[in-house]
Amino acid sequence: MFQTGESYEGRPLIDKQHPHDIVSELSVSYSHSFNRDMDLYGYLGYPGEPTIGPPVFMHRISAFGISDAPLSHHWQDATHITFGVATVGFRYKWAKLEASTFKGREPDENRYNFDRPRFDSYSYRLSVNPSPSLAFQFSQGFIKSPEVLHGDEDVFRTTASVLHSKGLGPQSYITSAFVFGLNGHPGEAHTSGRPENSFLAESSLQLNKVNFFGRYENVGKSAEELVLLGVGNSPTPDAFRSNPVLTINSLTLGMNYRIVQYKNTDLVLGAQTTLSMPDQLLQSVYGKMPVSGEIYLRLSPSLMTMASMRGMHKMNGRSMNGMHH
Repeated sequence: MFQTGESYEGRPLIDKQHPHDIVSELSVSYSHSFNRDMDLYGYLGYPGEPTIGPPVFMHRISAFGISDAPLSHHWQDATHITFGVATVGFRYKWAKLEASTFKGREPDENRYNFDRPRFDSYSYRLSVNPSPSLAFQFSQGFIKSPEVLHGDEDVFRTTASVLHSKGLGPQSYITSAFVFGLNGHPGEAHTSGRPENSFLAESSLQLNKVNFFGRYENVGKSAEELVLLGVGNSPTPDAFRSNPVLTINSLTLGMNYRIVQYKNTDLVLGAQTTLSMPDQLLQSVYGKMPVSGEIYLRLSPSLMTMASMRGMHKMNGRSMNGMHH
């Protein structure tokens, strides 16, 4: 519920998660080290990921147990499957500055082809890793006409994030993320005319085979984004015009259990429930406090913990010394 982004057969996808292309990244990168403290690198992706936002949610360990995409995905990290990306970056000690040019339009509805590349958008990101357990980033990007149904609308996106991880044992750890994202709309094409904020906090506690996880979100979406103008019992357009950004709060809690681990592959059974607290104007459509739940069975590669990496290198007769992780 309340999920938005992309379209199918000329209609926006509302209360649904859109699929990704079967090929989500084909990329090449080259890094040149000047010394221990400095290196320069370049990256080309078709498709690929430009320098906006933190690691996308399906690559964040803090989000690994949650089977839903964040409601704020298109406010924070939705540019990760862009058909045409060129990036250059420079690292000095524990700080890195990157800049990208890329195609702003999201992939089309054909999930098996390769879209025509363009380089009409740009972004930059500053990342700081003061310790092995902490990662900060701040990024901004101008995205040219991302939505096919709103081709005259550009987006100026700003994101910031803090990631934290701490090992608790060979198969145990806690990892958390706080992510902020803001979509601004240059010009007057967008109905709300106001920037839309999103906040996300999530955490995952892994205790050997058992995982406990949670996510809280606060995101502002317009009535146009949710396609509510003149639909069903929704309020009148005048009410939406006086409240152009509608706030949605969402809390997800759950746990999963690793049933089998075989040849670095996990079979996991999980369950989660989500409690939503929408803006008062949305309650006539969604209800005052809608609740949803899921049970899932997941087959995935095992996480590469430091303990498992040491075991692999010991079996291969190699040392961890000098290895960059």
